[in-house]
Amino acid sequence: MIDTLHRIRNHFSESIQAKIEAADTLAPAIDKAAKMIVNAFLNEQKLLICGNGGSASDSQHFAGELLNRLERERPSLPAIALTTDTATMTAIGNDYQFEDIFSKQIQALGKANDILLLISTSGNSKNLIKAMDAAHSRKLNLIVLTGKDGGMMAELLNPQDIEIRVPSHRTMRIQEVHILIIHCLCDLIDLHLFGEPAK
Repeated sequence: MIDTLHRIRNHFSESIQAKIEAADTLAPAIDKAAKMIVNAFLNEQKLLICGNGGSASDSQHFAGELLNRLERERPSLPAIALTTDTATMTAIGNDYQFEDIFSKQIQALGKANDILLLISTSGNSKNLIKAMDAAHSRKLNLIVLTGKDGGMMAELLNPQDIEIRVPSHRTMRIQEVHILIIHCLCDLIDLHLFGEPAK
């Protein structure tokens, strides 16, 4: 008989360990990414966010927390999840191909010095790779959240781009650390733009 309680505890232990291993490794890149986003917002630029599957949900989660709030009252911040407009995505997928669902949106919405944040556990999603190409052609800055070996996306970064690569090869652990990274970014963005919250 399978010991399901032991299995559950193992999931918690693995998740905790993945976060501990990521903390020191990723902290400098998270800090650098937060400052990049803050600088963009201070210069009236915006943040575009995209990913597939669970990473699409994370894109929407991040945009929602910036447009609304995480834990404190503050003005809305300009973030757009490119995963939310089903009419646009299905039109592009139908008329062109699935690989174009983000790149065509970036060509229309992205301006020089905006930021594109891409989320991929593997770093090999073809539509995200095309999104990177579109962003570079329009002179956007890139932040990529990856895992495993960073995949093809890690090889396509420009010197000013930032990769935050979770040191894990298990998809669920990478996704769990990605959401923690997003919460860290939200906290740092609020801190830099609005100071310490009132006690």
